[in-house]
Amino acid sequence: MYNITLIDGDGIGPEITKSVVDIIDSTGIKINWDECLIGSRALEKYNKTLPDDTIKSIEKNKIALKAPSTTPIGEGFKSVNVELRRYFDLYANIRPSKNLPNIKTPFDNIDLVVIRENTQDIYAGLEEQVDNDTIHGIKLITRQGCERICNYAFKYAQENNRKKVTVVTKANISKLADGMFLKCFREVAKNYPSMETGEILIDNLCMQLVQNPSQFDVMVMPNLYGDIVSDLCAGLVGGLGIAQSANIGKDCAIFEAVHGSAPDIANKGIANPTGLLRSAVMMLNYINESTSAQKIENALFEVFKEGKFLTKDLKGNASTKEFSNEIIKKIRLL
Repeated sequence: MYNITLIDGDGIGPEITKSVVDIIDSTGIKINWDECLIGSRALEKYNKTLPDDTIKSIEKNKIALKAPSTTPIGEGFKSVNVELRRYFDLYANIRPSKNLPNIKTPFDNIDLVVIRENTQDIYAGLEEQVDNDTIHGIKLITRQGCERICNYAFKYAQENNRKKVTVVTKANISKLADGMFLKCFREVAKNYPSMETGEILIDNLCMQLVQNPSQFDVMVMPNLYGDIVSDLCAGLVGGLGIAQSANIGKDCAIFEAVHGSAPDIANKGIANPTGLLRSAVMMLNYINESTSAQKIENALFEVFKEGKFLTKDLKGNASTKEFSNEIIKKIRLL
């Protein structure tokens, strides 16, 4: 029996969370789901977006599955995602991007992984208003942060039989901050002599990704670049609705869908749970339930391949429940 914190988020979060839990349960895994709130729903109930009970649950269980939560743009409360990553020191964000069957995209050979430093850079929130017309924003980069994310990237590549790790910076302009990231990458790479390495500037990478993405394998980069590039890579394979994500720390991990809470379609029964489901597959692999993870992934791919029970965003007509039930049906046949 596993004890896992379950955060069903805002908007479409509760709908897609129920679907994913039903699918996981259909594999026979015994999980005690500790349900908690964050974001706007938590604000309404607890007058804070990250309640103490949620923090205590994650501290106890060491693992969480999280649906999207609402974050206002430009004003309002801070991003709960950033708060969680900072509080639990979830320094590595893992974003695989791989083609799914029956999803037409410009490229059909994409298999990329973005590994993003997850706690530093401008996401440290070190901003100061100098006067009415001037803001100073500090880009925080530390040697420890650079070394541990680069080490993680090489270990990930090694453990997952990847062939190449490419570092992404803007070291020609940010000579101190990005320069340190690049130097740390080069030093860490010496410990992995059998791994092919590459170096590229962020602007060139963006151009190369939309021209020839198959040349890349694992890419490691500072926080802001990783945030942007991981969404770009999701776009190459069909969008954020099918993208998965893991936030990994020393002794804690949170797996989450990367798309928004989509309040405009909440409670309509048409939301696509694929992103959260694929994140749950990453979670199952993390807890060494690889057999069940593979069953879910095989069933999901089969549903996509057949194309009969896809949700509206995937140019289908299936409801959230119909889509999920079809995956469950496939799992029981495996």
